[in-house]
Amino acid sequence: MSRATIYLVLAVIGAIVPFGFFVNFALLEGVNIAAFIRGLFVNGAAGGFTVDLLISSFVFWIFMFSKTGAGPKPWFYIGLNLCIGLSCALPAYLWATEEMRETA
Repeated sequence: MSRATIYLVLAVIGAIVPFGFFVNFALLEGVNIAAFIRGLFVNGAAGGFTVDLLISSFVFWIFMFSKTGAGPKPWFYIGLNLCIGLSCALPAYLWATEEMRETA
């Protein structure tokens, strides 16, 4: 299995698994943004994971913008990051990078 295929599979998994948690939250709380944000920082463990993810996402954005000439355009992957999560956006970006490399 090629690296590109592995990245694509991980991007799909990274979209499906968090989506399951988001759907569960929406079923329990409704579409309640305030409750969602409170839940992100409900205790020290959740807050630590949330801040870690926010910092990692920001670093990913900086990395993508530093590679704009050699890599895929970053805006689509920032959208994935904000709407689905880093677990989908990062492997999707790596998949696109591998696809560009293989076709060049």
